[in-house]
Amino acid sequence: MSNLGFNFPDTDWTCALVRQSLAEDIGSGDATTMITTGSDQTIEATIVARQPGVVAGLPLGEIIFDQLDSTVKMEKLVEDGQHLLPGTRVAVLRGPAAAILTGERLLLNFLQHLGGIATLTAQYVEQVKGTSCKVLDTRKTLPGYRHLAKYAVRCGGGHNHRMGLYDRIMLKDNHWATADGRVAELVARGRKDFPDLDLEVEVDNFTQLEQVLKLGVEWIMLDNFSFDDTAKAVEMRNFAGSGALLESSGNVTLETIGGYARAGVDAASVGRLTHSVPALDLGLDMDRK
Repeated sequence: MSNLGFNFPDTDWTCALVRQSLAEDIGSGDATTMITTGSDQTIEATIVARQPGVVAGLPLGEIIFDQLDSTVKMEKLVEDGQHLLPGTRVAVLRGPAAAILTGERLLLNFLQHLGGIATLTAQYVEQVKGTSCKVLDTRKTLPGYRHLAKYAVRCGGGHNHRMGLYDRIMLKDNHWATADGRVAELVARGRKDFPDLDLEVEVDNFTQLEQVLKLGVEWIMLDNFSFDDTAKAVEMRNFAGSGALLESSGNVTLETIGGYARAGVDAASVGRLTHSVPALDLGLDMDRK
């Protein structure tokens, strides 16, 4: 689990995603813009919040317009992670009208989706305030968007679970099934073959939990435990003297996450942070210069 602050994933992957997204939208050319703007026309455009929320993804504006037309300049009026009120001016774009018109939808698509993730994450974080429980994301992300989605979670005050299949061994119920329940053998194999990776094991009941507490894993996922069962699991972990951290998972909602946090878990993972968020409502208003 990590929280890397607001370090933006300005990677080759992100730049390639922007390049692919521009190609998808523009195709053979922005026909509408070509018939409505002159080559020397410049405008100023302001991104404005239409609803309360948390902003995320502003560095994408520079990446988009560096690829589209580097003469467009973007002035950020707020920073990623900042809470917005309706009417808050987020950023100003200045430059050729054609480039801004062509790039506006892509920029807003990114900002609205990532802002939606950051906003929902902040709401979950608020529900566990006063406890030691951390809000975690999952791998339930739009393909290709994971680095950005997990960045947006951090902007909302959440923490990142594993980035992918390569940075943590996570034995879930299907892995138990493929090994006929021989989870101790899987843990031993993981320690041997991947000594630098943390190990996490999902459990569905107290029998499995008792078994896994003896294996010295870093994380244990409590899948669909009730509040009372979660509190009992915490007691079992403490009594066993295990250093394993406990993560609640399975239909964790805004209404339930506080209950899990108060039961004493170290973290709760929430798939909906990235797989089904509503977009943050942002608009772009233009003025001809």
